[in-house]
Order: sequence, then C-alpha cells, then structure tokens
Amino acid sequence: MNRVQRRQFLITVGALLVTPLAAEAQQAAKIARIGYLTSSQGVNPHLPEAFRQGLRDLGYVEGRNLVIEYREAGGKADRLPALAAELVALKVDVIVAAPGTLAARVAKQATRTIPIVFAVVGDPVGSGLVTSLARPGGNVTGLSNLASELVGKRLELLTQAVPGVSPVAVLWFPGALGARTDKDMLEEAEVAARGLGVRLQFVEARDPADFDRAFSDMTRARAGALTLLPANMFLREHRRLVDLAAKNRLPAVYPWREGVDAGGLMSYGANLADLQRRAATYVDKILKGAKPGDLPIEQPTKFELVINLKTAKDLGLTIPPSVLARADDLIQ
Repeated sequence: MNRVQRRQFLITVGALLVTPLAAEAQQAAKIARIGYLTSSQGVNPHLPEAFRQGLRDLGYVEGRNLVIEYREAGGKADRLPALAAELVALKVDVIVAAPGTLAARVAKQATRTIPIVFAVVGDPVGSGLVTSLARPGGNVTGLSNLASELVGKRLELLTQAVPGVSPVAVLWFPGALGARTDKDMLEEAEVAARGLGVRLQFVEARDPADFDRAFSDMTRARAGALTLLPANMFLREHRRLVDLAAKNRLPAVYPWREGVDAGGLMSYGANLADLQRRAATYVDKILKGAKPGDLPIEQPTKFELVINLKTAKDLGLTIPPSVLARADDLIQ
C-alpha cells in the first residue's frame, strides 16, 4: 500500500470511528431534563399524567429522550423552596410548577435563568409572576385559569340549580392567590350576589384543620348552599370538602370538576387536565429555543359545567331542565 492509499485508508477508518460517536453525542444532547415542582401530586395523579401525555403527543418519551425530575412537597408548603433549589442545582432545562400560584412563586424565587412554565395560575399578573399576559418578560410563562372572572358565574349557576337559596356560604383561603386576586374575587362575588338578590356568608379556611370550624360556622348561619373560591389547598383537599358538604347537606359548586367526580354537586371552570396537557406545548417550544418571556400567557376559552345527578338526588334536589341542558357532562 503506497503512501497515498495509506492516508486514504486512515481517513476512511477515522471517519467510520467518529461517525457513531458523533451520532451518540447528538442523541445524548437531545435528552430533555424537566423539573416538575408541585405541592402534592399524589392526591390528583391524573394531572401530572395529563402533562406527561401532552409530552408524549409531542414525541417525548421518558427514558428515551426525556427525564422528568419530580419534586413533591406532600402538601407542606414550607418544603417547596428546598425542592425548587434541588431542581436548580440539577440544572434542569425547564421547571414546570403545577398546579397553583405558590409553586410558581417559589420556582421564580429560586431562579432567574432557568425557564419556568406554570400550569394553572389564577392571576399571573396580580400575583407578580409576569409583567403582562401578552409579554410575560423574564423567565416565566404558562397558563391561567381566570380565577376571579368565573366567581360570579358559579354563583349564578348555583342559584339557578337551587332556586331561592340564601344565604350562600363562600369558602375562601386569604392570600392563596395574592392580595389583588383575593380582592377581585371577593368583589366579583359581592357584585353577583347583589344582582341575584342573594346574601353571602364569607368563611375563611387557611388550613385543613380549619374545615370543621368553617362548616360549623356555615351551619350556625343557616347557609343554604356553598361556593368555593379557587385555592390549591382546596383542590388538594377536595375529597374532604366534598364529604363535609354532604355531611352538612350543602349543595356546592366547585371551581374544578375534580370536586364533582368526588361526589360534589356541580362545577364550572376550565378543565385542569387540559391545561396540564397544554403546558407540555410551552415546554416543547422552550426546549426548541423559544424564550419564556416571549410566550404569551394562555387563557382558557372553554369552560365546563359538570353536574352530579346522583348527588342532586341524595340532596333531594331537582335540577331545572334549563340548567341540565347547559351541562357539558352529567354524572349519573
């Protein structure tokens, strides 16, 4: 073999050796690492599963081109900062905070550089997460579920389902969504109540330990029905709230269908599982180079009215046909 042939041979062999190494390096570089920060996923496992399904629909498969680092606080809010710090230390590509405002706030406090996608936040601007819905700015974006705008509509639907009911208890968690959102929700409830001719009884609950006292207060005030203002703690504890409402024979309207699936009377709001699936599209865009600050906050355009007919029967209620006709789902 002459010198020219030898040189060509070595170049060919070298290329054959380098090509698979380059391919392996390229494949390794394609593995996305996502941090998933939540106060509690065990209570509502279908929500993170909906997020994973959204990723699968976009071609991401755990163990192949995707790793998800889960960090769950077990319902203990004081654990969230340390868990967020762990995700930052792992240098994940994106942090998903779901659901609720608190997890998103904690993630934002933990990093100003790693992109953050929140799955469900009532008022992203009012809570200080973003500067505007159209141009969030910074490293945070995601999806809103319009916390305050739907308060009056739920009260209206409840009074239509239970004609003549008054007073209506309003269970709320002060500070859960931020002072501005709290103010907006309370005002929405009061304006709607005046228009409907209904008296309201505002009842606070900051912790699950407050629930028994809260329902005792409702009973003493002779509340005829109950509406809940959105709060992640209420979502986490929705089964207990449904049980207490049933025990006290209170027709209740919930901000999410999870309450109705657990035996509550009715709900009106955005589908949380759908919002989790939609969060996957934000993650995909960011992994492909988009800046979170340039991705507008997505707001739901479809809201579901779900009614549990079995619960209505147990409460001795006959839901008017006009209300039933508007339901998106009737649980028998």
